[in-house]
Amino acid sequence: MPITEQQVRHVAKLALLDLPDAELSATARQLDAIVGYVEQLSQVDTTGVEPIANVAGLVNVLRADEPGAMLPTAAAMAIAPKHSADAYLVPKVVER
Repeated sequence: MPITEQQVRHVAKLALLDLPDAELSATARQLDAIVGYVEQLSQVDTTGVEPIANVAGLVNVLRADEPGAMLPTAAAMAIAPKHSADAYLVPKVVER
């Protein structure tokens, strides 16, 4: 089932994208091609194939996550430009 321009318009609205009407048709074709490729991949038999996180063989080089002493709340609040008694105050960044 091909992706329609109406569906593209709906997804663009959800993603807060300003997609011009001139690009709707091309975007619908591109998204349809992507979905078609994913459908093609889902038909591949992966029985016995172990899942991997990456294909480059990289390993985690970070230190172990070990609990330590916590920063006192007063010290954490002292470095914030704006804060209440127990939380950082940040400006709203998303308008709907």
